Amino acid sequence: MALWDGRFGEGPARAMLEFSESLGTDMAMWQEDVRASVAHVVMLGEVGILTSAEAEEIVAGLGKVADELAAGWRPGIEHEDIHMAIEARLGEHVGELAGKLHTARSRNDQVATDVRLWLRRRMLLLDEAVAELMARLLDRVERDGHALVPGFTHLQRGQPIRLGHHLLAHVWHLSRDRERLRDTLHRVNRSPLGAAAMAGTPHPIDRSRTAELLQFEAVLENAMDAVSARDHVLEATADCAILMAHLSRLAEELVLWSTREFGWITLSDSWSTGSSIMPQKRNPDAPELVRGKAGRVFGDLQALLAIVKGLPLAYNRDLQEDRTALFDAVTTTLACVRVLAGCIESMAIHPTVDLRGDLSLATELADFLVTKGVPFREAHRVAGGLVKSVEGDPRGLAALTADDLRQAHPKLDASALAWLDPEKAVERRSSRGGTAWDEVLRQVGLLRASLR
Repeated sequence: MALWDGRFGEGPARAMLEFSESLGTDMAMWQEDVRASVAHVVMLGEVGILTSAEAEEIVAGLGKVADELAAGWRPGIEHEDIHMAIEARLGEHVGELAGKLHTARSRNDQVATDVRLWLRRRMLLLDEAVAELMARLLDRVERDGHALVPGFTHLQRGQPIRLGHHLLAHVWHLSRDRERLRDTLHRVNRSPLGAAAMAGTPHPIDRSRTAELLQFEAVLENAMDAVSARDHVLEATADCAILMAHLSRLAEELVLWSTREFGWITLSDSWSTGSSIMPQKRNPDAPELVRGKAGRVFGDLQALLAIVKGLPLAYNRDLQEDRTALFDAVTTTLACVRVLAGCIESMAIHPTVDLRGDLSLATELADFLVTKGVPFREAHRVAGGLVKSVEGDPRGLAALTADDLRQAHPKLDASALAWLDPEKAVERRSSRGGTAWDEVLRQVGLLRASLR
């Protein structure tokens, strides 16, 4: 029996049932639906729309339905969605009294409430997971971050840096992802329950009370907005898409660093796979899958934007499709964060980059000249000429002599050779946010504090 049987002479065609049902998706939020229904019934009892006995019986019946769902009961598609399925099952436990559950409520505000409850919980889990990934990266910074590696721009060697400096850039990305998630959570955590279909209800309900029972921060003030708004869904999915972009960049570097050409890391057996034909292979499948799944989450965001972009107010059935994209984006992102945390925690780090004489030290020669009062543009030109002079020499800048320096510029004396020591070059970069070890540790302290 459908909720609208009084208006129709016969039920929907089987093909229509199969086309329109959303149980496969909605089952993910059966706990939220039961919880919201319990809060609604408690409020109805408190304001006198239901008697205390009726409210208690319905709440007990909902508890039985929840137990059955937890034990594995699954409704058929004739119920169309989880909301109707739960109400129908409740009727089998408490009889006609189940029909009073829907007083002063529509499926419109019901599903909007369930989605917000589902999303609130998962955003908190996602925030915790991102914090854990940050912590694992910080562990590696403290343990292995002192190592010298080339820093890149355009994937070409730029300047010597500490590995910890590089890893910290990823941690700062993630820290802003957490800021976005927590900011979005305030807009997610508002109650639409009691808005009914779109116009409110004539019954003397207390929307603030249901919001309190469900631990919402506030009530959505306009009933039409409450049932039709999906900006919180878009925002949460956008947060996931941005986070996935950051995860994909980190994953890409794990893939690069695990190649023999780089040789900086070895992913553990737990997060690698082998080849079906090449025995020597250790494939970085975990980060590769994260990189690939980023595109999937981007697609979820595009799907949601396309769904809502032309909808008139208030509710339209198109909005049923929002859960598929939202649930996929959030669950996929959460899984990717956890996978990368496992990769980072267990991988071996062994950068063996010898930067003595490396051309990435050329900026040191320019900066030396600047300390002697030479304009940076002139210093840059001089250093570039010295690079050109040794490009074919396997020793690189280590081939330069004091005479070479004097011939290049009168203020480029023999003391400049000491500036070509990679370790000293890194430690000179002690400005705020620089790669010197004290600066690396200062940033670690800031980020550790943000995780408390």
